Amino acid sequence: MTFTQALTDRTLRLNTRLCVGLDPRAGAYRDAAHLRAHTLEVLEAAAPSAACVKPQLAFFEALGLPGFALLEEVCAAARTLGLPVILDGKRGDIGSTAAAYAQGWLGGPHAGDALTVNPFLGFGTLTPFVEAARANGGAVFVLVKTSNPDQADLQGQGVSERIAVELARLGAEERLEAGEYASVGAVVGATHTGDLATFRALMPRAPLLLPGLGAQGAKAGDLAAAFHPGGTGAVASASRAVQYASGLDVGAARDAARTLRDELNAALGI
Repeated sequence: MTFTQALTDRTLRLNTRLCVGLDPRAGAYRDAAHLRAHTLEVLEAAAPSAACVKPQLAFFEALGLPGFALLEEVCAAARTLGLPVILDGKRGDIGSTAAAYAQGWLGGPHAGDALTVNPFLGFGTLTPFVEAARANGGAVFVLVKTSNPDQADLQGQGVSERIAVELARLGAEERLEAGEYASVGAVVGATHTGDLATFRALMPRAPLLLPGLGAQGAKAGDLAAAFHPGGTGAVASASRAVQYASGLDVGAARDAARTLRDELNAALGI
């Protein structure tokens, strides 16, 4: 299955719309071994409630070479657990550099099934990422309207809507069966509840990644407009609210993931 097929399958089969983010913060642990063990334990504990997992590359990169080794281990463990992997790197560049990023993060040994991508160097810079995703059965999630408050500095005045229209055009290039989603998705902050219906309408075949659930203040009950009937087409992401739900208590992380899953389902009447 492609990434989007696998994501939809897991969403419906396990009845979950939760994306669990992994942000292993070095300062929270005694040492590297403690960080590794806790990260993998949280992944396994939260997996039954998760539609997918989203490692944040910055936290793995900050650990140096051991971080890359852990990232490969996390990706392998996620796949063993049946979890599609979205690497949150927000990569974006031009020409051969963009192609190298695409090769490394969508087709290399520590590649994800999907990658978050930054479009603000121009729409043409998306091409290597989209091509790599399609060649590997993966996907890209392009920044449309991010969850941080100062996103309006660059993403206001119709810019986000223009990006959404371009992503819909790219998705329309693909031959999709009824109920299937394109390999070109969008990042729309879960904090922008008033805009979710607009972006869902502008990108009807794009999978939506909704970051900001939990620690950034977004509430599951406000996100229904991002989903299609039946609860497909989007996942809402929570990182700190799961991994560090109560310090380093893995049981609390498991319970937090379960609660967020149930709150999303309740919002959708599922």
